Amino acid sequence: MGEAGGKGVTLSEVPHESPKTFTMLENNPEVMNELAHSIGVPKELSFHDVYSLYDSDMLAMVPRPVFALLTTIPMTEAWKQERDTEDADLEWYKGAGPAEPAIWFRQTIIHGCGLIGLLHCVSNGVPSELIVPGSELAKFLGKAVPLGMDERARLLNETESMYQASEAVAHKGDTEALKPDEDSIHHFVALVKGLDGNLWELEGSRKGPLNRGSLGENEDALSERALELGVRRLVDIQRRAGGDLPFSCIALAPSL
Repeated sequence: MGEAGGKGVTLSEVPHESPKTFTMLENNPEVMNELAHSIGVPKELSFHDVYSLYDSDMLAMVPRPVFALLTTIPMTEAWKQERDTEDADLEWYKGAGPAEPAIWFRQTIIHGCGLIGLLHCVSNGVPSELIVPGSELAKFLGKAVPLGMDERARLLNETESMYQASEAVAHKGDTEALKPDEDSIHHFVALVKGLDGNLWELEGSRKGPLNRGSLGENEDALSERALELGVRRLVDIQRRAGGDLPFSCIALAPSL
């Protein structure tokens, strides 16, 4: 099984209800910070723009440590071939419960990739330990973490508070939001340093969380090693195919 159309929806072998349609979010700090703080991410954490993956002066503008990167990347032919090859050897994810090294949400919601990307950033690693007790996010994760892949996706689809929070910020970006029947070629990919010290690539339209390698104690999600294992690797896939990879990237880190 694979993607259903161009709306980033992935189907497992398990039947589920018809997906809900969200308004697709823009990947910028203003939108994601308002959403994150409204659901229970503490004000001490914020998303920040990452203007370059290579320029040391621009990278130095981002507060540290960086706990997660949230990127949007267009589905190029080169990246699609890479994904298809990797996914062909993988089984659908069967993890559940608090012992999971990474909390992952399968996407069944049309245009829900922005919310899912944010959830991947704030539900893993250090940020997961800082969520405001009693918040909508804390209550949602309390229900979601024990569940398997399909049940967790169904819960997100049915949690009205998450839908309302996402829709409240959906039209606050710099570009016009996609209409429900419009496709997007961009995919939200989160790159998170887990509590186990590994860099996890998390995307709702894959078969599960992807372990990209270990990071040292002092290496965060924007360290040289994390960049090479993560988003730079995706850029290099396209460069080897003879082109550039336009993308956006924001970093979850301490607030300024």
